[in-house]
Amino acid sequence: MNGTMIQFFHWYTDGDSFLWKHTKDSAQYLSDLGITAIWLPPAYKAINGGFGVGYGPYDLFDLGEFDQKGTVATKYGTKDDYLEAIKSLKEKNIQVIVDVVLNHKAGGDELEKFQVVKVDYNDRNKVISDVMEIESYTKFTFPGRQKKYSDFEWNFTCFTGVDYAEGQEDGIFRIINDYGDNWDDILDNEMGNYDFLMYNDIEHRNPFVREELNHWAKWYHEQTDFDGVRLDAVKHISPDFYKEWLTLLRSNTGKDIFAVGEYWAPGELPLLEAYIDSTEGCMSLFDSSLHHNLHNASKNPDYDLREIFNETLVASHPDKAVTVVDNHDTQPLQALEAPVETWFKPIAYALILLRKDGYPCVFYPDLYGTSYKDHGKDGNEYEIFLDKVDAIEELIRARKDFAYGEQRDYFDDPHCIGWTREGDDEHPSCAVVLSNKDANQKSMEIGKRYAGKTFYDFTGHLQDKVTIDENGWANFLCPAGNVSVWVAE
Repeated sequence: MNGTMIQFFHWYTDGDSFLWKHTKDSAQYLSDLGITAIWLPPAYKAINGGFGVGYGPYDLFDLGEFDQKGTVATKYGTKDDYLEAIKSLKEKNIQVIVDVVLNHKAGGDELEKFQVVKVDYNDRNKVISDVMEIESYTKFTFPGRQKKYSDFEWNFTCFTGVDYAEGQEDGIFRIINDYGDNWDDILDNEMGNYDFLMYNDIEHRNPFVREELNHWAKWYHEQTDFDGVRLDAVKHISPDFYKEWLTLLRSNTGKDIFAVGEYWAPGELPLLEAYIDSTEGCMSLFDSSLHHNLHNASKNPDYDLREIFNETLVASHPDKAVTVVDNHDTQPLQALEAPVETWFKPIAYALILLRKDGYPCVFYPDLYGTSYKDHGKDGNEYEIFLDKVDAIEELIRARKDFAYGEQRDYFDDPHCIGWTREGDDEHPSCAVVLSNKDANQKSMEIGKRYAGKTFYDFTGHLQDKVTIDENGWANFLCPAGNVSVWVAE
């Protein structure tokens, strides 16, 4: 079966322990739909306790088990809720992808004094102060956990830098330590060196830190039996660290753990390719270049659809590309806001779900719909409504049931493109046609074995029927600004 992942959360997912119970209750529906893997949010205690989305991690060993940061449960529920949700997914043969945030820690328990230099925000290699002593919350003792699972305590030697100094204006302070006289080696020269992202930046050159993070990964797998990892903010971490970490994780678990890294570089395919090379292909990456094209195409009705896969990871490294239409960072009111416009989303999902290349990931609001309120960059509060994407369930089911076999492309018109999948011994064929302008049609070959067969539009957009001619060809129709998926009656 063709694999389909879902990101089963968004930035504004309801709190109050809703998500793990919702996940458990949704397992059957997702399985029937054709979802084969589910990416769950960071499951450990964050700086904001029961209100934290999870990307400001405090204690990796607290999966909603200990009274820390004001709550026992995380935003998504208790450890028992989490494990029950995973069990229900496993029973439906849905793989569990856990979110791993190893770039930084937040919410330290105690202040420590240590030496730093302040650096320029836009060029972290540029020192703008003398060496000075500061106090910051770099001591992590996890008093609520009482050393259960691990007795490791984090201190300032475990970090490369911080963005908080007691009694001073916020800035970026590089810690003077024994592991090099600068930031860790990062692939790109953005911000001079973009090792530091936020909070307390983890020092992956410290061997004790690496040992603890390797121990945690093995423990986490023993607790949950996860099948894969989504690796947060990999552009801010030395490629050498994750090569070692993933090698040990796979060795310790005896499983070929799937890994996808978040290296968000819209429109910068060479950076994604360089990261894959530098990590020796040990992980896939989200195709931020394709997302960039989808976003641009949705904003421009004159976009030439023949160019939609130009300069994308799915075109250059199809076996390493996880394709997305949107995610929790690109959704409206987020820092990397660049949503694909609603009208274009059925087209976008057809492009990632129904072709032979790439591993597609559906975004939760696109399947369920949602609404939320937050402040925009202008400081005003907005209420956002994200509708369920038109025909999204049919498109996911079409991938499961029809998107197999030889693919023939018909990218011969700037505003109407299509392709056919001939099927295989176990799965029938499909023909996909989409237009970003007027209603249209395209003559395409689907195979002589379907000669005389009648096809209908699986999405329900059109009520017409199409008959395949003796040579295996037909004129397949599509509605204006949308997609049709043709399958045999």
